[in-house]
Amino acid sequence: MAKASPQLSGVSTGTRLLLTGLVLVLLLLQWRLWISDEGWPEVLRLRSTVAGQVADNQQRAERNARLQAEVTDLKGGFAALEERARADLGMVGEDESFYLFIPAEDEVSP
Repeated sequence: MAKASPQLSGVSTGTRLLLTGLVLVLLLLQWRLWISDEGWPEVLRLRSTVAGQVADNQQRAERNARLQAEVTDLKGGFAALEERARADLGMVGEDESFYLFIPAEDEVSP
């Protein structure tokens, strides 16, 4: 007959099976945490993805704030609307004169 280990000599067979099962479950969970693709490597990958998304969201929030300020300015002030029309559409006011300077043929650089 095999000699039982001194620590488990007073433990019943059912308790030994339960303890063995719990140790196996613990090992399985540790394996999933540290080795499998669904554990710690996945957490690190997701953290990296979240960090990139946070940076992207911050850039978009700044852009949205600039656009909101421009919309507010365009809704409230004629000066901003006029400035936009001058820059984008080449608007000239009624009391203004438009001069277009064309360089002479010999001043044109090749």
